Amino acid sequence: MSRRLATLLASGTLALLTAVGMATPAAAAVSTAQKLSVLSSWTQTSAASYNAWNAGRLNRAAWSEYAFDWSTDYCSSSPDNPLGFNFSLSCYRHDFGYRNYKAMGQFSANKSRLDSAFYEDLKRVCATYNAVVRPACTSLAWTYYQAVSIFGSVAAVQQADLNRAAQIKADAERTAAARS
Repeated sequence: MSRRLATLLASGTLALLTAVGMATPAAAAVSTAQKLSVLSSWTQTSAASYNAWNAGRLNRAAWSEYAFDWSTDYCSSSPDNPLGFNFSLSCYRHDFGYRNYKAMGQFSANKSRLDSAFYEDLKRVCATYNAVVRPACTSLAWTYYQAVSIFGSVAAVQQADLNRAAQIKADAERTAAARS
């Protein structure tokens, strides 16, 4: 069994035992390798990775021994819900990855993957919207991704980017209404 798999299984077992009251997070000392392993598993591009991170976010007490930084400013100074598309949790997970990898001194080696995971999260958000407005959402997702990829922050999203997506959305809605 690989070390990473063993660490993930141990982490999951500890969380399960904690949830049923048979262990406490303090029962096990967390090594740097274990923390990096969980951090890596929670910051991949897959939906499963997002779901594991979100479960951890919702049960932070079970992970307190890991001393993760759960702070966030969501999408910085860019809208968390541009045009009604809910990007807030995607931005939160992105902040989680950035803050924790920086604290571990591993940021530069992981930035590209963190940004790619952010983009995949945003695309999954967009996939939940009606096909009529989805192009506007994916346009914004690409803009948010480019901002973090190039500048390291979604604060770089400009009003012109939001206006362009709003126009795409309005045009699509008008076309759909005209066909009805």
